[in-house]
Amino acid sequence: MGELNIISMFLGAGLTVKFVMTMLLGFSVYSWFIVFQKFSLFKKAGEESEEFLETFWQSKNLSEAVRFANNLTLCPEANIFRTGYHELQKLGKTTATSRGAADETLETRLAGMEPLKRALRKAENLESSRLSKSLSFLATTGSTAPFIGLFGTVWGIMTSFHEIGMRGSASLAVVAPGVSEALVVTAAGLAVAIPAVVFYNYYSNQMAEIESRMHSFSVDFLNLVERDFISRQG
Repeated sequence: MGELNIISMFLGAGLTVKFVMTMLLGFSVYSWFIVFQKFSLFKKAGEESEEFLETFWQSKNLSEAVRFANNLTLCPEANIFRTGYHELQKLGKTTATSRGAADETLETRLAGMEPLKRALRKAENLESSRLSKSLSFLATTGSTAPFIGLFGTVWGIMTSFHEIGMRGSASLAVVAPGVSEALVVTAAGLAVAIPAVVFYNYYSNQMAEIESRMHSFSVDFLNLVERDFISRQG
């Protein structure tokens, strides 16, 4: 009983089937690259997030916190905080120039913090885009690889039946090798698609948790700034 030899099947396949198999191999290699790259990125980002949040809430002031945040490039909360801190400095300069206005109320001053809110939302979106970059490729691979494999199988079966017609023989010994070679392409498509779908769903759930933590930090930071602003105006 002969063993299934994928390499010999690939070498004996037609040009179209070889092209399909090569395409699936490229999808697979890049998908696994994304999987390992995201694993490393999310792990380091999570470690930096824990370290930053602990230090942030223990810091005596924002200046001390931003000095620590400058050393954390992968932490999404640190990047959001740096953006908010720089926007807060701009807001402080604007407030200082208008402090002499007699008709300026507390509500007017709080309304002036709207640029800070927009900056925090923009920073959240940028961090989400940065962390989720290339995940769409996993989704594309998971949805298209089975169809690419199926195309290769259909083409291989068509070629096999064409050869059968040319030879004028339809025995199992003639049909089976060509059909088995064609079916390998479908198996390859599924082998590429299944891990891509699994890891896409996994990292999508990870992203949902990260985005929730980023939004919670933005809200907490904004509340902290507003409370400090109100206390200084009282």
